[in-house]
Amino acid sequence: MRKIVAAFAALAISATVLIAPAQAQDKKYTIALVPGLTTDGFYITMRKGAQAAADALGVNLVFQGAPDFNPVTQVPVLDAVIAKKPDAILIAPTDKVQLVEPLRKANDAGIPVITVDTFIGSGVYQTGAGDADFPLAYIASDNVLGGEIAARALATAIGDKGKVYVSNVKPGISTTDQREEGFKKEMAKHTGITVLETQFNDDDANKAASQLQAVFARNPDLVGVFGANLFSALGAANGVKQAGQSGTVKVVAFDAPTSIVDNINTGLVDVAIAQHPAEIGYFGVVSAYAHLTGHSIPVAIGTGFTIMDKSNIADPNISKYLYSE
Repeated sequence: MRKIVAAFAALAISATVLIAPAQAQDKKYTIALVPGLTTDGFYITMRKGAQAAADALGVNLVFQGAPDFNPVTQVPVLDAVIAKKPDAILIAPTDKVQLVEPLRKANDAGIPVITVDTFIGSGVYQTGAGDADFPLAYIASDNVLGGEIAARALATAIGDKGKVYVSNVKPGISTTDQREEGFKKEMAKHTGITVLETQFNDDDANKAASQLQAVFARNPDLVGVFGANLFSALGAANGVKQAGQSGTVKVVAFDAPTSIVDNINTGLVDVAIAQHPAEIGYFGVVSAYAHLTGHSIPVAIGTGFTIMDKSNIADPNISKYLYSE
C-alpha cells in the first residue's frame, strides 16, 4: 500500500512539474541514467520513458552503462559519470552491497542519487539509519509482489499441486532476491505444492537449461519452474523442451521482451510477468527534476505488472507492455 500511495504522489509531482517547465528554471539540468546494462530491452524501454520526461521538462538526459550486469564493470562507468558532475544520477545498482561505497562518492560530491529497478542496502532510504540510506528515492516494480503474482500464476497453471523450483541468477541482486522471496511467501499458502531448492545459474541460460534437466532427473514429478529473470526463465524453458516435457512442466518468466510473444505462442513459456520500465524511467527523471527544483518527493514509488499468456498476448492493451528492442 505504501508504494501504491507513493505512485499516486509521483503522479501529482509529474503533474506539477510538467505544467510549465519553462517557467520553473533558467538552468538546463543534466540527469544521468546508469542502467544495469545497456543492451537489455528492459533498460532500453526505461531509457525511452526517461527521455520522454526529459524532453517534456527540458532536461538533458545522459544514458551511460556497461554491456553486462556486473558491479565490476558498472563501477568504472559510475565513476566516469560522477566525474562529469551531472545534477542528479538515476542508477540501477548491480549489487546491493558492492555499489554502496561507489554511490556514496556521488552523494559526498553533492550529486543526488535515486535508484531505479534495483537498490542498495535494504532499499529503504532517508531513515537516518544504516550506511546505505542516502539515496533520495527507490523507484521500481514491487518485486516481492511480482514474485507473489508469479507464484499464483504458476499455481493456477499446475492445478495447485506438484513440485516446482525457482531458477535464479545469484544471491545479492536486490530484485531477483525479492522475486524469489515473494514467490516462496505465496507458495507457502499452497499446501499441495512443494518448492524445491533454488538453482542459481549466474545469468547463464545454458546453465539454467542444464540445471532444469538435473532437477527433473532427480524429480520426475516436477511440474513447474519460475525464472526470476528472463535468462533464467528461457534457459529453464529450453531445458524443459530438451527433456521432452513442454506443456507438462510449466514455465513462468519474469520480464517481457518482444521475443516473449513467440515463446508464449509456441508453448516454450506459459506465462510472462511484464514490468513497466518506461514508467520507472519517467518517474525517475520527474522525481530528480522535482528535487532539483525544490519539491519534496516520495522515498518509494512503485510501478505495476501485466500478466501475459497465450489468451491475451495479442491484445493491444497487453502487448503495449512488451519491452523495446
